[in-house]
Amino acid sequence: MKYHVRKKAILLLEDGTIFHGKVVGDRDGTSFGEVCFNTGMTGYQEIFTDPSYYGQLMITTNAHIGNYGTFSEEVESEDIKIAGLICKNFSYNYSRERSDLSLEDFLTNNNLLAISDVDTRALVSYIRKHGAMNAVISTRIDEVEALKKELAAIPSMKGLELASKVSTKETYFVGEEDAEFKVAALDIGIKKNILRNLAKKGCYINVFPYDTSFEEMESWNPDGYFLSNGPGDPEPLTNAIDVAKKIIEKDKPLFGICLGHQIIALANGIDTFKMHHGHRGINHPIKNLLTGKGEITSQNHGFAVSKESLEANPEVEITHIHLNDQTVAGLQMKNKNCFSVQYHPEAGPGPNDALYLFDQFIENMKKVTA
Repeated sequence: MKYHVRKKAILLLEDGTIFHGKVVGDRDGTSFGEVCFNTGMTGYQEIFTDPSYYGQLMITTNAHIGNYGTFSEEVESEDIKIAGLICKNFSYNYSRERSDLSLEDFLTNNNLLAISDVDTRALVSYIRKHGAMNAVISTRIDEVEALKKELAAIPSMKGLELASKVSTKETYFVGEEDAEFKVAALDIGIKKNILRNLAKKGCYINVFPYDTSFEEMESWNPDGYFLSNGPGDPEPLTNAIDVAKKIIEKDKPLFGICLGHQIIALANGIDTFKMHHGHRGINHPIKNLLTGKGEITSQNHGFAVSKESLEANPEVEITHIHLNDQTVAGLQMKNKNCFSVQYHPEAGPGPNDALYLFDQFIENMKKVTA
């Protein structure tokens, strides 16, 4: 191990529960956020840079984190988006030929506080029982009462608008300019791999900031529209909801993923809700109700679409269901060129069961441009 003497640290949950650990590296610090866990065995670099995780303290359930280092191309955004890392065993040494940096150096370069030697089995069991909640990780182990007061001032994820924190500030383009299809994407926390997959399918994508109006997006004359993934509660995103309503009114091809899926639901008057502890992992089972086929999917969301509210809307139907808890995993409008999914088809942790959804979007644009 690189460090012989490692500083003690604590994880303090908002209900007062404390878990003990040690700091990764030689540093002091304190970091606040909503604590959540991801069950993925691999893909930690992609998780840490996913904009959908903005403001969250990430618990990794895999026993070893950092063992294969990091690679500069395996990122979903320009920098780390999680608020802090909590793990069991942190690997200071790594072994993978194409890795160009250790996870420790990657975290240090991004000024991220991480703690290890935490009983993550007990911690995850606690979160599964009591729900996701705000928390703080800190080396200030003798200042628990002060940390409690500071933690009490941190806003709940429910009602929190975070798209503005991660969205691009200016429009930019991805793909070949002479590609077959033009796609206008509203960035409310978009992942790079979504853009890569759209470009691979023959799309030239214009990525717009989260507060862009429909009229500005429409002026580019796109063949289709995309609503991205992202962090926080969907309900405060009134502009994105308005954009979705206007796209639907004009019956333009529309595809939404994760937060974008929730925005499409809200645009149809369908309720969303904050989940008890969310879905975060790379092995979530989904059933496609249209084909009867199962899919192994990557998921990351703490909010979901209300099944009861959706079933009460005659214009929309459920297309996919999560087999663990029967929550809505996909929807489509019956008389409009619009569909969405709660999970991440661009994230193939082994199987690529859901890549067909990009093909479906392409087919929907072909019908309009033919």
